[in-house]
Amino acid sequence: MAAGLKTVILLSFVLAVGFLLVILSCALWANWLPLLVALTFVLAPLPNSLFRNCATDDFGAADYAEGSGPIDLGHFMTACIVVTGFALPLVLAHSGVIHPMACVMSIVGGGLVYGTILSYTAVFRADPDEF
Repeated sequence: MAAGLKTVILLSFVLAVGFLLVILSCALWANWLPLLVALTFVLAPLPNSLFRNCATDDFGAADYAEGSGPIDLGHFMTACIVVTGFALPLVLAHSGVIHPMACVMSIVGGGLVYGTILSYTAVFRADPDEF
């Protein structure tokens, strides 16, 4: 395992800062709609993780060269959820439902949460060649 305790501590700190920004964007202006951003960014990696193992050959290696329908569907669904996570606060701020600074804080916090989840999965992904 190449990742150590310092990596876990750093990723947990960045995740906590991201959630703090999202919660502060809600609490400072007494409007809890920006909390939906945290939900979308937490759910965003779910389609990729569900469809990751759908296209394997007989030996268990993923067939990424030819392109697989289920893997592409997982990428598409993840992209739709991520775009929704960035667009929802912008639409709410544009319509005057939330404060523009709450929009900025929720987008930055949501980006930190999603980036932390992606970093965690990239760092701690187990290679099947190790065994």
